[in-house]
Amino acid sequence: MKKAITVFVVLAFVGISMTLMSCAKKQVGVVEPAKVEPKPAPAPAPAPAPAPAKPALQDVDKAQRLRAEIQAFESTHIYFDFDKSDIKPDAKAVLEKKATWLRVNPEYNVRIEGHCDERGTAEYNLALGDRRAKTAMRYLNALGVSASRMSTVSFGEERPVCMGKDEACWSKNRRAEFKLSK
Repeated sequence: MKKAITVFVVLAFVGISMTLMSCAKKQVGVVEPAKVEPKPAPAPAPAPAPAPAKPALQDVDKAQRLRAEIQAFESTHIYFDFDKSDIKPDAKAVLEKKATWLRVNPEYNVRIEGHCDERGTAEYNLALGDRRAKTAMRYLNALGVSASRMSTVSFGEERPVCMGKDEACWSKNRRAEFKLSK
């Protein structure tokens, strides 16, 4: 019996020790099952972007026509007599067509480039090229093209289109060219 009491005391001591050693602040609560939120239905795939509209045939034709007009405008030059900056009669007709085109297409600006043949000093030819470009600009302005849409530059003899040493070649270098920009 002594043995049974000793076992009882030891068990009691172990039980009390375990109780004292356990966390007193630990709260036991009812565990609620985790709420399972329903997954939203997948959003429908966005409608595919419409394919870029193919340009209408008339738009393509219009763009091609505009490119051809610009090329014709820029490739048609006016020419001057030796040591002159006066507008010749055939140049007036060219400038009238250019003025009409510029009035119909107000989004374009034009740079007028004055050129000379190789005869004369570089300084003289720069001044002569400038007079030629400005004369063409004044003529276009008189035909209704705003001066704010035009600029001039002189290249003198620096950009010849013909390298020969005869009048036929020099006459091609005495010119004003027209370059368009937006």
